[in-house]
Parts: sequence; C-alpha cells; structure tokens
Amino acid sequence: MSSNQDPAFEDLLAYLKENRGFDFTGYKRPSLMRRVGVRMNVVGEESYRSYRDYLEVHPNEFAYLFNTVLINVTSFFRDPESWHYLAKTILPQIVDRKGNGEEIRIWSAGCASGEEPYTIALLLAEQLGQDAYRERVKIYATDVDEEALTWARQATYTPERIEPVPEDLRERYFEQVGGSYVLDNDLRRGVVFGRHDLVQDAPISRLDLLVCRNTLIYFSGETQRHVLARFHFALKDEGYLYLGNAELMLTQAHLFESTGLKHHVFRRTPQATLRDRMVVLTQAGDPDAATQLGTYVRLREVAFHKEPVAQAVVDCRGHLVLANEALRDLFDLDPRDVGRPLQDLEFSYRPLELRARIDQAYAEERTVTTDGVERARRGAPSQYMDVHVTPLRNNGAEYLGVSITFVDVTEIQDLRKEVDQTAQELETAYEELQSTNEELETTNEELQSSNEELQTTNEELHSTNEEMETMNEELQSTNEELQAMNEELQQRTGELDQSNLFLASILGSLSAGLVVVDRELQVLLWNRRAEDLWGLRADEVEGRSLLNLDIGLPVGELREPLHRVLDDAEEVPELEVAAVNRRGRRIVCRLSLSSLHAD
Repeated sequence: MSSNQDPAFEDLLAYLKENRGFDFTGYKRPSLMRRVGVRMNVVGEESYRSYRDYLEVHPNEFAYLFNTVLINVTSFFRDPESWHYLAKTILPQIVDRKGNGEEIRIWSAGCASGEEPYTIALLLAEQLGQDAYRERVKIYATDVDEEALTWARQATYTPERIEPVPEDLRERYFEQVGGSYVLDNDLRRGVVFGRHDLVQDAPISRLDLLVCRNTLIYFSGETQRHVLARFHFALKDEGYLYLGNAELMLTQAHLFESTGLKHHVFRRTPQATLRDRMVVLTQAGDPDAATQLGTYVRLREVAFHKEPVAQAVVDCRGHLVLANEALRDLFDLDPRDVGRPLQDLEFSYRPLELRARIDQAYAEERTVTTDGVERARRGAPSQYMDVHVTPLRNNGAEYLGVSITFVDVTEIQDLRKEVDQTAQELETAYEELQSTNEELETTNEELQSSNEELQTTNEELHSTNEEMETMNEELQSTNEELQAMNEELQQRTGELDQSNLFLASILGSLSAGLVVVDRELQVLLWNRRAEDLWGLRADEVEGRSLLNLDIGLPVGELREPLHRVLDDAEEVPELEVAAVNRRGRRIVCRLSLSSLHAD
C-alpha cells in the first residue's frame, strides 16, 4: 500500500471484492474515490467505515454504488473519424488475410450497453454481406456491469441513441417498434454478451480485433500494464487493438506498434521468443506466467546440462560460470569447480591453451576454432576434438563472456587417416595401371602384326571354304537319305510303342504277379500285381537283382530253379512256397518259371 492511500478506503474496496466479486483495487484512486463519494453524499454517509456499515445493512445499495462507479458512457460510431478509419483500412485488411470461410473473431471489452459491438457488427455486415456475416463473424462483448449487459442483449434503443447511425444503415439493419429501434436479429445473434473482469478473468484468445475504448483510463498504471499484456496474449499475430481517443500506449509500448496513431489503432507486435511473452505476462502480475517462466528457465538449464556436446561458459572476469555434464565427464570436473577462475582448472591449458584463444575471440569479435586438437588418454587411444570459442554479447551490446565447446571428432580423424591411406593405395594402383597401359600398347602393336597375318590366312580359308561348299552339297544329299531312313524308323518306333502299350495292357490285366529277369537275374519287368503283392513299385526294383530284394517271398530258394530254366537244362514244374505279402499276411505262393527265347 502506497503512503497516499487511505486505509479505510482500501478496506472498503477489499470488502466489495470479498462480498460482491468486484475488484476495484486496480482503478485510479482519485477518480474512484470521487465516484464513491458521490454515492456517499446521496445516502448521507461521511466516512468510508460508516458507508461500509451502511452496505452491510442495505444490500440493495451495492447496485446503486456500482452504477455510479462504472461509468457507462458509450454510443454508436463514437468518434466517427476513427470508426471510418477502422472501416476503410483495418477491417478490409483483416478480411483479406482470412481464407474463404475462415472465422473472424472480435472482442469488445467494456461494451457497456452494447452500442460499440453493434457498431462493429454493422461495419462487418457491410464489408462481408449478411450471409457471410452470419457464417463467419463472432463478436464477444463483455463488461463487469450485469445491468448494462442486460440492456445490451435487448438491442433496443431510443431515437436519440440511434441518431449517430447513418440513415442508410439505420434503414437496412433496424426495425422501428413503437418509439424504439430494434437491431436486425441476424446481426444480434453474431454478438455474444458476457460478464468479464479485465483484471481478474482470463482473456478471450485468438482474436483478430480487440476494441477497448476509454476503459483503461480508469485503471492505474500497473493495472494497465497487466491488462495490456493480457490483450497482447489474446490477439493473433498481426491482430489489432482499438483504444479510445483519451488513451495512449504509454505502457507496454513494445507489445504494440501504431498503425494509425491519430485514431489510436495499434497492431500486435509478435514477441521474439516464448520467454519474452512469459516475461511480459509475469511483469503484468500473471501468476501462471510466472510459474511457466520458472519452468522455462529450468528447462533451458536442464537442456544445457544434458547437451551431448561438452560446453562451458566463462564470464568476462575469467570465471567458469556454467559447465554441462558432458564437459564435467570429459575433464573430470567437480560441480564445485563452477565459479572458480578458469586459469586454476586443468582444461584451461590441456589439451590446448584456452586463455589466448579467449583473448583472440574478444579482440576479433568472432568465433575462434581450433580443429583436430589431440588429447592423450592413459590406456586408451588418443582423442581428437574441435574447440570453438564464441564471444557472447548482451543483445549485441557489451560482452558477457565466452562459450567454449569441445566437439569429439575422433571418428572423423580416423576416417581421414583411412582416406589418406586409401589415397596412397590409389596412387600406387594408378602407377601400376599406367605401366599396364604401356604393356597393352606394345601388345596392340603385336596384335596389329598378327592381324595382317590373319588376313593372309583368311584368303587361304576362303579357298578352303569353296571346297567345303562342295562337300556341303554332298552332305546335303546324304542328309536327305538319312531323313528318309529316319521317317521309316519313326514309323517302326510308333509300331513298337503300340506293341509296348499292348503288352503293358496285357501285363497289367494279369491277375498273377509277373516278374521278368535277365540272365544275371536282374529285374526287367515288374507288373502291377507284383507291386500289390510285395509292396515295391516297378521303378524301385527294375535293374536290381531279384535275389537281393527284401520282400515276403523267399527269393534265395529260387536261385537254382531259375538257373536251370535259363540254361534249358530241364523243365521246372510249378513250385509252392510259403510267403508273406505286403500286408503281413502269410500266404502260399505258387510259382511258375519259364524261359523267354528270341526267335
């Protein structure tokens, strides 16, 4: 509390905020005390303490007090020249920046009885047409005075209040009902009214235009900064702020730039960084922004320490002020080393002298880079680093210190060595290739000589070719004879194939198993009934010795009878032997052996 504030009056304001939610603490004290004094004179109270007691006893007095304090002075097209500038310059720019069908968002803060937001609605309906207005425009109109908002929602005005509206707009958008004028319902639906405290409540966001005319003049300088910071947050980039003729951008001028100083229209200036925006809101007393700013600062600190590239920051006095985890791990630094003079730390001179390069960076005002610095390590291969020393300025002004980064380029250095070795190998290969090329030239001369010899030989071959032509005619005649023989052979083969098919059909139809063997007892034929009896296919037994087949027939007992039949020594009568078929059943098999003779 400042020294010129009346404790009793401040106590009255606290009582109003606590009991009715009206926060007047941000209002300018002289005008506020004057307005409260007017109401005190009406009810006959002489001190703020007695008036507070009066409010406790007479609850209806709150409404009369607020109507006295909240000066609802407004009208249609108030300050016509400024509204003309807005209609002809600002609104067309807003519409042009929007894509087809994109919503246009406008906030009329401190709208009182609604003339101001309805003025905006009239201008946009003219600018876009009523159909596009209905689809695209959203106007938010707010005030702390509920009674004024109730009047505004009715959109009904006396002839005196409607007089500033141009006659053509009056005829198009107002309907006369009795002795009053009622705004067109389509325009009315585009305006949303609601209670809003500029000091306490969160701002409406993503706005193209914010109209707040002659409202800030009642606030103190600190409260104005707070509200303007919120306005900056509420507007889109390149959004516009339209203030009253009695208001100037004396605070937070860096947040807005004037587009029509005479008409008090300002354009939002985008902040360079998120941190700048949070600082602005923090300075304006926004507790959420202060929390976010702390988080932002902590996030930057954590990001610096987790950066994989080793980095240190040294101030102008030569003291180490920052060292991230990668740097501490690289040079085995202790967190307590932060704050010590750089010259007392080993990494200031090993693996290279840093202080001379820091002086060079200051003197030349540029980043000083030293490539391929070798750092020896015990029990491990050497490490190579690129060291960058960058001077740090305060927004381009005085030096704050230097940033030193150590970039590990060991892998790159190894690759360079491999590239150098490969280059040497390529050079050697090139010399060998050049020698080989000379040998090829010599060989080419020899080949040219050989080519001449081949031309002579070609002539001889030409003569030989003529003889070959004669022989070819004779061979052609022989080929014709062979072709005739081949046709006859094909005919015979066809007949043989028919015979084989006929024989296979006969053999397949036999109900007895049939096996044909040659003189060495190798199987030549094995019919289907034999397959069924003994469980072996023809392709499994053909070419094998019958006596070596593992089947249920005792083939060893057939050796002697077979040789007798093959040698025509004697006729062999039918044999009966015990056997086991492929299903494992015991059977008695009757065998008939006979020889085949070719006539």
